[in-house]
Formats: sequence, C-alpha cells, structure tokens
Amino acid sequence: MLFNSYEFIFFFLPITFFIYFYLNSKRLTEAAKAFLVFASLFFYAWWNVKYLPLILVSMLVNYSIGRELAAHRRRRRSYSAKKLLAAGIAFNLGLLGYFKYTDFFIANLNRVLDTHLPLLHLALPLAISFYTFQQISYLVDSYKEETEEYDFLNYALFVTFFPQLIAGPIVHHAEMMPQFAKVRNKVKNYYNIALGLFVFSMGLFKKVMIADTFAQWATQGFDVAKELNMLEAWATSLSYTFQLYFDFSGYTDMAIGAALLFNIKLPINFFSPYKAVNIQDFWRRWHITLSRFLKDYLYIPLGGNRKGKIRTYVNLFVTFLLGGIWHGAGWTFVFWGALHGGALVLHRLWQQAGLYMPKLLGWFLTFNFVNIAWVFFRARNFDDALKVLKGMFTGAFVYPQGLPFAESIREWGFVVGKWSKPFLDETWMGYWLLAGFVTVLVLPNSMQWKERFKTNGFYLVLTLLFFMSLFFLYRKSEFIYFNF
Repeated sequence: MLFNSYEFIFFFLPITFFIYFYLNSKRLTEAAKAFLVFASLFFYAWWNVKYLPLILVSMLVNYSIGRELAAHRRRRRSYSAKKLLAAGIAFNLGLLGYFKYTDFFIANLNRVLDTHLPLLHLALPLAISFYTFQQISYLVDSYKEETEEYDFLNYALFVTFFPQLIAGPIVHHAEMMPQFAKVRNKVKNYYNIALGLFVFSMGLFKKVMIADTFAQWATQGFDVAKELNMLEAWATSLSYTFQLYFDFSGYTDMAIGAALLFNIKLPINFFSPYKAVNIQDFWRRWHITLSRFLKDYLYIPLGGNRKGKIRTYVNLFVTFLLGGIWHGAGWTFVFWGALHGGALVLHRLWQQAGLYMPKLLGWFLTFNFVNIAWVFFRARNFDDALKVLKGMFTGAFVYPQGLPFAESIREWGFVVGKWSKPFLDETWMGYWLLAGFVTVLVLPNSMQWKERFKTNGFYLVLTLLFFMSLFFLYRKSEFIYFNF
C-alpha cells in the first residue's frame, strides 16, 4: 500500500488511528498493540501477501536469537554467544542475499565461466533491506546486553510499525520501545495530530508534485533518449538528483507525520543534504539513519579509526562499498559505493593534511560530485550512465529557444533550437530546475518547518495547500526506495 494513495489516506490511516486509540481508551493496551501489529502486517501484505510468512519467520527467528543472546551470560550457557550472533547475522544476510543477489551472482558467474545457468527471476520482497538491518542491530545490541526483555508482541511492533516498515527511517529499538510503553502516548494528542498532518502533507506534496514531475525528465533522459546534448544531459542528471531527494525525503516526511498521529517520534533522516560543503557533511545530512547504522554496525566493528591511518581509510572505503551493494544488485551500485568511499578517503586525507577550502568551492565540488555519482545510481547499466556523462561533458551546446535570452545567446554564436523529442517541454523544465535549486538551497527544510510549527491559521492553510496534491494521486508511482 502506498502512502500516496487514496486507500491509505482515506481508509487505512484513519481506520487504524481510531481503532488503536479506541482500544487504548478502554484500557485494552495489549489489544491495541496487537491491532497495530495486525494493521501493519496488513499494510505490508497489501503489496504481495505471499511474502508475509517471510517477515513473520524473520521476526520469530531474530526475536528468539535476540532473547537467547541477551540472557546468555546470566544463564551461563555452555555455547559461544559470538557464534550464536554470527549465526543470527548469517540468517539475515542469507535471506537478503537469496532474494536480492542470487540472480546477480548467477549472471556474473555465467559471464565469467561462460555457463548458461538459468536466472531465478526472484521478486525482491518489500522492505527486506530495511527490516534486515533493523533486526541485525537488535541482535548485536542483544549480544552486548544492551536490550531490554521484550515480549514478542513488543518486538513485532518495533519491527513492523507501518510508517517506517517499508523504507525507513531505520529505527533503533532503544528509541522506539520506550515510546510505545509510555502511558501518555496511548491517549490522543491533538498537537501531535496537527503536526503529523502538516508534516505528512509536506511529504505528500514533495512526492506527488515535485519528485514525480522531475521523474518524467529523468526517465526521458536515462531510458528513452538515444543521445543527449550538453544541456539535455545536465537537465537529466539534475532532474534525477532532485527527484531522488524529494521522493525519499518526501517518504520520510510522510512516515514521520503518520507516526506522530500515534504519538511516536521517528528519527530525522534528511537535513538539507544538498547544502553540504564536503562529502562527510553530505552523509551527515543524507539518509542519516543509514549512515548511523553503517557507522555503528560496520565501520566501528571493522576497527573505525582506532587501528591507524591506513586501516581507517580501508574501513571507510569498505563501509561505503558495502553500502553501495546494499542499495542494489548491480555493478553500477558497486561503483557508486566505491565513488563515495573514495571521496570520503580523500576528504580524510585533506583534513589530516590541514588544508583549507572555501565553503562556496566546497559546496560546488560536493554538489557536482554527488550529482555525477547519482548518474551511476540511476542508470540501468554502464552504457546508460556513459550516455548521460558523455552528453554532460562532450555533448553539443544547444540552448532552448523558449528560455529567456535565447536571441542574445544566438548573437553570441551559440546554437539555439529545439531539444530532442523526449524533451519537448524543455522551457518548463528549465524553470522547474531553477525552482529545485531555490528549494534545496534557500528555503527551510521540512524538519525546520516541523520545529517552527504552531497551531495557527497560517500552518492550517499551508497544510491544506499541501494536501491539494491529493488531486494528482491519479498518476500513482512507487517510491524509489521501494526497489532497495
């Protein structure tokens, strides 16, 4: 079920909200929790019910291993807790690897060995990448004896809570379970309802009105056009750069807003990432909960920066290389992860050398690096990526005749004319790209708006204006991160 659908907004969300708080009002708190788990599983199964047993088995196995790990020392078990943890992690990675990477492995094996093994054509179960990471963190914390004694219902609620289930934010048990346990969170909070609707409406607007508009041009450039001139190629890459941000941050806003209706505060996941002045700053602002997971459960266990400079560089590179692989089964994702890992290593070397870079230059280099790296993230293969990059750096310069200053450009000797067929509305696209830059670089981000929120007429009108994007839900589209 999509957040940006009539079924979710007008049926699932209000019905779940009212039944949950009705049960709590009757002091049926366990029944309310059980209903929220049931509703979340229904939300998940709406996509494809045949994968419902998979998430149930995954939860049951992880919960059992987690409880055993948490009680290991107290009960003085004879077996090794580390081996049990390794088995638990292997179980999670095995499930993820089977569904997400089997065909990738077979295809590459066929290419290297010249074999003809048939592909399995497995559909990727929705949310498996996210709930796998979430449960691995629970196992590791259980091994460290940092988890409480949760019953299975509480654990199931932690994993399946529908606002964050499909595409995050990747939550931590320590920040979620105490919220579900608070008595005051079981009573309707009208301020949280107003704030939740406001944040949800912002996310809906970002997805439906902005991201889906940029998606049209990104798709034309990557998937339809055979070749691109310079401005077409830059418009294509920038359209995807904006599409990805507004799509994923829009989903996160909708998740945060929906959770607030239930008095649950999800962690921030984006904070103006395109304002970053270096690559480290970018990853402190982009997909913040993923960065936190990679740092706490991969970079630090690998040794972090505790084992010398060379090892630090290797750990940084490996962390982001694996982060790229997590995003998708394809060499373009591997290359994208390697690009970011290499950039972070270079940034660390620059810092340790004590060199200085003006912030404006740092922003320019960071934004363009990120924009170019997104080309590999979006492209179906390296040929598509090279098509766009070739256009960006060696394509002919053709200025759209509908944009301002066209005649002046022509007098200066530049080519002015129509773009290729997929870009017939290039004039409109130019204004959208300008608006995209203004939005990400000048306007407050959604979390800043959230902090400024007041229950007054201005924010009521703003909420209603954002909700006008409901009229465009007829052009349904999945969120980009549903594919990961």
